[in-house]
Amino acid sequence: MILLPPAFKSPMTLKSMTGFARTAGALPPYRWVWEIKAVNAKGLDLRLRLPPGMDFLEPEARPRIAARISRGTCYATLSMQREATAPEVRINHDALRALSSALAATPRDALIGPATLDGLLAVRGIVEIVDAPETEELLTAAGKAALAGLDAAIDMLVAARATEGAALHQILSTRIDAVARLTQAAEDNPGRKPEAVMARLAQSVAALSEAGRQLDPARLHQEALLMAAKADVREELDRLKTHVASARELLATGQPVGRRLDFLAQEFGREANTLCSKSNDAALTAIGMDLRVEIEQFREQVQNIE
Repeated sequence: MILLPPAFKSPMTLKSMTGFARTAGALPPYRWVWEIKAVNAKGLDLRLRLPPGMDFLEPEARPRIAARISRGTCYATLSMQREATAPEVRINHDALRALSSALAATPRDALIGPATLDGLLAVRGIVEIVDAPETEELLTAAGKAALAGLDAAIDMLVAARATEGAALHQILSTRIDAVARLTQAAEDNPGRKPEAVMARLAQSVAALSEAGRQLDPARLHQEALLMAAKADVREELDRLKTHVASARELLATGQPVGRRLDFLAQEFGREANTLCSKSNDAALTAIGMDLRVEIEQFREQVQNIE
């Protein structure tokens, strides 16, 4: 018998690395409880704790967990208790007969009455009361029942991780949309245009020029183009757009993509940092800083994804 909460079915979605599940069951005279807890980790780390006498379950339990969980530290603990059973009464018939024979051969007088059965059974060593022995068959049957309970606990854990993963999916999608909007804002920023760069350069040169000195328009245009080329973030913007598309594809797969999303978050950050360092416009720099904030929040949430 396995005690379970109502069934839960989750759609294909991202899965969190955290979760908890508990199942309980019984196969008389044994009662057992499985508790499984999963937390974040770089890889898969299974830590299995079994009660004495149940070590034979480990070769089967580990593959069952690993088949359903690809990443995270998973603590699986089995607790088992044996219910109280009627004790077994053993009578040492050989000793009882020997005692009866010895008493029959013993002369009696008026002060010594005949031996009674309850008196004989009270003699030490004649009656022994012991607990029912544990048999290999009982332990094996209880172990099989516990493995079925483990499967149910794994189902519950996977469902819990999927539920949390669905919430993370929404959060990550929101962050990616924000990165896409900011990337487009950087794309449309007027400060990136060569004309704007030339105007800023003209202001700088005018401030530093000697009073009344005329500027060479051709040289000014040449310097503006050179400055615009150095400050061009076209490549960074294209890469950001590509990363946005890749992130959306990964989120749509419903597969364990935590590591790939983590790598993608690093690439996002690299492009945003380069954009900020190359920017020569305050508005564009502000967009780059907002990008870095969104990307960092995206990276933090990705750490929870299987």
